[in-house]
Amino acid sequence: MPVAEDLAPLARERRLSLIGDGLGRGAEAHEHRLLRAARPALPVLNWLGQFANPIMRVPKLGWITADPRVARALLNDPEHLTLLSEGGVGHLWAQILGDWVNDLFDGPGHHDLRTRSRELFTERTSRGFVERAWGDRLTVARAVFEAGEELDLADLSRVLVGRMVTALLGTPVDPSRGDDAYREIFATGEELASIALGTTADTVLPPHKVEAARAIVERLTGHVDAAFADAPEDAVIGRCRELGLSLRETKGLATLLMVAGTETAASAMARTAALLADSGEQHRLIAAPEHRDDAVREALRVTSPAPIIGRAVLAALEIAGRTLRAGDRVVVLTWTANNLAGGFRIDRPYLPQYRQLWFGAGRHLCLGGPLAKAELGAIVDLLVGDGRPFEIVSRRYGRRVLIPAYASLVVRKRRDA
Repeated sequence: MPVAEDLAPLARERRLSLIGDGLGRGAEAHEHRLLRAARPALPVLNWLGQFANPIMRVPKLGWITADPRVARALLNDPEHLTLLSEGGVGHLWAQILGDWVNDLFDGPGHHDLRTRSRELFTERTSRGFVERAWGDRLTVARAVFEAGEELDLADLSRVLVGRMVTALLGTPVDPSRGDDAYREIFATGEELASIALGTTADTVLPPHKVEAARAIVERLTGHVDAAFADAPEDAVIGRCRELGLSLRETKGLATLLMVAGTETAASAMARTAALLADSGEQHRLIAAPEHRDDAVREALRVTSPAPIIGRAVLAALEIAGRTLRAGDRVVVLTWTANNLAGGFRIDRPYLPQYRQLWFGAGRHLCLGGPLAKAELGAIVDLLVGDGRPFEIVSRRYGRRVLIPAYASLVVRKRRDA
């Protein structure tokens, strides 16, 4: 991302950064450090985003916006913007999976796919998936945690995500390996997602990355061919079959779930724990547990695990007084936009201008949004469900990763509670 690196000295000189930097402590400062550790250019983009309100053109990068209304308008405009051309995630995946994904991702087949698969993840089915995939492992973790033992929530999150993938996709595992089998599944999804590192300014993949990505996809979805005909309806593969999706569409959806639902989910879980502890909001939540769902929504807003969304301009359009021309690129700074509303607060009222911008918007609104909320709700219950506060013993930020996340976040129940 050359433009962001070029601007870094200016950001330091003017002592400007993202919302909350400079406090030296607290939830905002830790989030800033986590973003910087993951991708050093992210804090610079976030700093720059404060001036991209409503929208601004940046040399070498394209148009950027951190205005939630402009962001929503752009993401809801398939006539003028696409994710299939240079700058969009569809362009990235077409190189890996083949040109057929153009229809599945943003062509006529996309609406059909969304229509037929929207019942995959409802609030009810998502709660069922969490209970089935996590129930016994979460029970063990809760017993250990509530007994006062230390718990690495970042590691547990990776295990839980691996278990969810197994439950959803019927991925074969060796039960004798215990948690390591699920850590490996998570790591494979993480490996695939890492192919996208460095594609903010250029989504053209070199041949060696395409070859590596295709090999990973085969490792992740190779079992789908044999499982498709007989997979149970309570697994995603079986539900896809019953909804009329083809084998090719099912494998494509499985790949998407692996990429979109592994790192982002694990990131949100540990970061939510850190927000609750660092901000002190866990005490307010314990006193007012009716705000549990509000806390989940706030955590998703503040963490915004997918901090940027890219699109390419198909046809010229006017927006916020600026003219975007065909071939231009647009980068929506979702993290910056969402955090302009302020810091983490469990009783923050619903913000209609944001809606669920952390899940995207329009025809590409995250299909697994209800599942993400169910997962995060289960983690909040684990942390404070017994009415006692917890503390962070140690933390380590993930470095050079696509999705900002904790490499380790060790928590335990407060001994003075």
